[in-house]
Amino acid sequence: MSASPTEPQLLHLVFGGEVVSPDSHTFVDLDALDIVGIYPNNAEAEKAWRGKAQATVDNANMRYFVVHMHRLMDPDQPEADNAE
Repeated sequence: MSASPTEPQLLHLVFGGEVVSPDSHTFVDLDALDIVGIYPNNAEAEKAWRGKAQATVDNANMRYFVVHMHRLMDPDQPEADNAE
């Protein structure tokens, strides 16, 4: 899953875990976070996120997130996720 040298790397982190309530971003146990992985683009990250979210749909306190790491690493770059 490597990007070609001509494509920018738009890294995305997918992670999740049990939160204190369904409307919270506060995790019950940081040591138990599920780090799903780092993906080269938003489309791949969304597939991974969707799979984890659907697999845990019976537990309302399990939440998964996509972090746009490329935005944190280079905040001066224009938004590129919509072009993926």
